[in-house]
Amino acid sequence: MNPNPYKRCKCREDGRELGAKCPRLRRANGSWNPNHGTYYGKAEVPSGPDGNRVYLRCGGFANEADLIAFYDAAGRLLDIPDAGPDGHEARMEILEMIRAAHRKQAPMPDYGELHRKFRAGQPLQSMTFGEYWTQFVERHRRLKDIRKSTLSSYVSHHDVHFGEVLDSVRLDRLFAPSVEAVFTRIDEKNEVLAAAQASDDPEVRASVRGRRPTGPVTKQRVLATIRTVLSSAQREHLVSFNAAKLVKLDGGQKAKGVVWTRVRQEAFTAAYQQRLEAERNAPVQPKKQLEAFRVWLATPRPSPVMVWTPVQLGAFLDHAAEDRLYALYHLIAFRGLRRGEACGVRWVDLDLDEGVLAVAKQLTMVDQGVEEGAPKTESSEGVVALDKGTLAALRVHRKRQLEERLAWRDGWQDTGRIFTREDGAELRPDWVSEHFERLVFAAGLPPIRLHDLRHGAATLSLAAGNDMTTTSRMLRHSNLHITSDLYTTVLPDLAHAAAEAAVSLVPRAVVVGGPSETPGLPSVSQLADHRPTDSTDPEKPQVNA
Repeated sequence: MNPNPYKRCKCREDGRELGAKCPRLRRANGSWNPNHGTYYGKAEVPSGPDGNRVYLRCGGFANEADLIAFYDAAGRLLDIPDAGPDGHEARMEILEMIRAAHRKQAPMPDYGELHRKFRAGQPLQSMTFGEYWTQFVERHRRLKDIRKSTLSSYVSHHDVHFGEVLDSVRLDRLFAPSVEAVFTRIDEKNEVLAAAQASDDPEVRASVRGRRPTGPVTKQRVLATIRTVLSSAQREHLVSFNAAKLVKLDGGQKAKGVVWTRVRQEAFTAAYQQRLEAERNAPVQPKKQLEAFRVWLATPRPSPVMVWTPVQLGAFLDHAAEDRLYALYHLIAFRGLRRGEACGVRWVDLDLDEGVLAVAKQLTMVDQGVEEGAPKTESSEGVVALDKGTLAALRVHRKRQLEERLAWRDGWQDTGRIFTREDGAELRPDWVSEHFERLVFAAGLPPIRLHDLRHGAATLSLAAGNDMTTTSRMLRHSNLHITSDLYTTVLPDLAHAAAEAAVSLVPRAVVVGGPSETPGLPSVSQLADHRPTDSTDPEKPQVNA
């Protein structure tokens, strides 16, 4: 391109910029003055189908050589597109990229990369990950081709974990180290959280109470979300490869259930009492009123997944027998429904005469609201056989609900759900979980999550002699591996029985130590018969039935 070089300056006369008319731009002999002004150029770009003339005007160059080199590079880039309407459109896009680079004093677009993108039919100007993320979410919200709960989890992963790291990165510059930086940032946050939880300042501890570090399983889910987004960008030819597929994280196996034995329960209770006493005696009290339940809930447990013994489950069910949601907790504890499935079941799904319940809907929390949807997976939809005790509890619950319906009259909301609020409105799954935890606390039992009742149902099924296939069908898993990997927690008494059975196979003439129990330790039968005592904590909240 011939830039037709000329010079301009910023000199003013009578308040007006002289520009190219400044007399100081040239010497007496007519040549350019090298000590005044800067070089500018103007070159014509091939016109489009409409015939309108287009020019590239750029300036501010210190010397003519720099100006010519710039226009030579620009001309080479503008020659990439072919002739024709499509070529002209691409040429105009390249022209804007050249102008933008000049304005920002940034390097010119890379010729090889631009040439490759044009030949491959890819967009010439790469957007940032954040710009593409916005389009990705808006498109799927419009098409509704992803579950709301799934898309909500994607948004949560972006907002909490990877948005701050990736949003400003250009898609064509997003490599494996960029994705790895997400998990470096997560580890940094985990360290800050651990330091705050161990702080001597009660206000600092209170600020992170209830928060948990991001574990290996969540990291794997975050990586899967990034991988999904980049796979979509790859299908649209915005990236040539999926950088997230090259990132390897430490294995994040899901936590397996751990049984609340007497020793574990006593250790937890001691830790809880110690934390509660420390909070009460702190020199500076937190702004929020101290609640023993919250301290109990935040006290570390041996494992994220804890399972009650049959005795402990029986103690809970006895305590919750008069609670209006007793049948819901009974159903989860013995038949292993998920929380959302239990909240979503309808009377039309229940056949009390045949003793079966069809799992067809679930309620989930999406953006602080409650959404109805299909069960978690295709295999989750199925029919659950109910035992006589569960059927009896459901009949009592139905009678109670009919009484509530009569009491509310016109104010009753006919949602058709089996489990509702007092006025018939749908339950919030998160409220059901907290209500359960408060019942557990009031019963003086060690804490478990509501979902852990499902783990316990699987354990009870296996302990009762049901095989893995039967238990897997009850839980409606897609394959036996999930059941065997996660839900085969062995209860202490069963483990002892298995150990005794193995030893009894070997004939012995000499029995070292004899058959008596070890002095000072409780017997196996005493462990099995142990029932937890009610908490004597004066601040223990009372849960109304």
